[in-house]
Amino acid sequence: MRAWAPPEYPDAPFHELGPAPELRLHDTRTGEVRPTRPGDLARLYVCGITPYDATHMGHSATYTTFDLVIRAWRAAAHEIRYVQNVTDVDDPLLERARDTGEDWRALAERETDLFREDMAALSVIPPDVFAGAVESIPIIIELIEALHSRGAVYDVDGDLYYPVAADPHFAEVSGWTRDQMMEVFAERGGDPDRPGKRDPLDALLWLRQRDGDPGWESPFGVGRPGWHVECAAIARTYLGSDFDVQGGGTDLIFPHHEMSAGHAQAAHPENPFAQAYVHQGMVAFEGHKMSKSLGNLVLVSRLRADGVDPAAIRLVLSNQHYRNDWEWTPGLLDDATKRLAVWREAVRRTDHDLETTVDAARAVRAALADDLDAPRALEIVDAWAEGQGTSSDATGAEAGRLMADTIQASLGIQL
Repeated sequence: MRAWAPPEYPDAPFHELGPAPELRLHDTRTGEVRPTRPGDLARLYVCGITPYDATHMGHSATYTTFDLVIRAWRAAAHEIRYVQNVTDVDDPLLERARDTGEDWRALAERETDLFREDMAALSVIPPDVFAGAVESIPIIIELIEALHSRGAVYDVDGDLYYPVAADPHFAEVSGWTRDQMMEVFAERGGDPDRPGKRDPLDALLWLRQRDGDPGWESPFGVGRPGWHVECAAIARTYLGSDFDVQGGGTDLIFPHHEMSAGHAQAAHPENPFAQAYVHQGMVAFEGHKMSKSLGNLVLVSRLRADGVDPAAIRLVLSNQHYRNDWEWTPGLLDDATKRLAVWREAVRRTDHDLETTVDAARAVRAALADDLDAPRALEIVDAWAEGQGTSSDATGAEAGRLMADTIQASLGIQL
């Protein structure tokens, strides 16, 4: 599956400022902010969309956050391999297609196209591998077969399940108690009450074909994959084991990231799934978490259609620390639009001191390396923009260009 065109990425900050500090991130599994330690290749997997509706602000917050991860790694001179999936066959997509009378394939392709457009507009660096569930069915089947060979698959009326007891490290990603898991399992795609399951928390691996639903041939019969095994297979195939960061929203901590890790580790117990699990907070609107099911969505595409500058949208997202929950209000966009205008005027000025600008640019990169503290990075740019230097026109213009390039390279905001 194709991704989208990469945004312009200035190399000047790296050459003029040198490598940035190593990135530190909060790992959900340990509850600590700790250094990422990529080897020759920094490896990132971020769970993608189920394309039955357009990109809302919650999606955008997640993908711009992990875009900052990539930018921080680049600034620290790492090569990167980034993988993202698209769940282009699943119950919510099929239900929407049935409700609207649209072919599910056409619905998935249209909404994926809109997602690509939104990501390109927000200057999000595309993944190296953008893998749909449908095209990944062969590797998903391979993972299910590996689980089966280790006794980690059982049948319930033709559907295949993964027993959570198969992974001795189950619950280590989330750190949740069983009671906490049971509270949300059903509302997040689980089926705890299904008769025949060994454990209410066991996860679906392969759903046999129902009337009217799509299905694919497999050694276990015609059907389609579960959600968690999809990401486990794609991540392990394209990144290998023990990759650097598994990313997504906090609503994916359980069951999705817990189960994906369990699937991979039960099939290949010699290696952990990921080194760190990093999660973006939830975005609310009108008092409730922004979600397709509630319909309280602020859509990037709608804002763009209304003439909103995507850089202002990105500034709103960057002004919230990624681990915090927050609420979208129109006032946030007004403030970001004003801030953007101040920055654009500042980089055109010729009175900035070059040495002060170099210090500010390095401080921006250091803030981002410190658990993606984008709000602090924005404050550093604010202070620089308000400062009055004493340089000549030539060095002042150079200073403005350097800060503009740093903002674009590190924050993804084009001035």
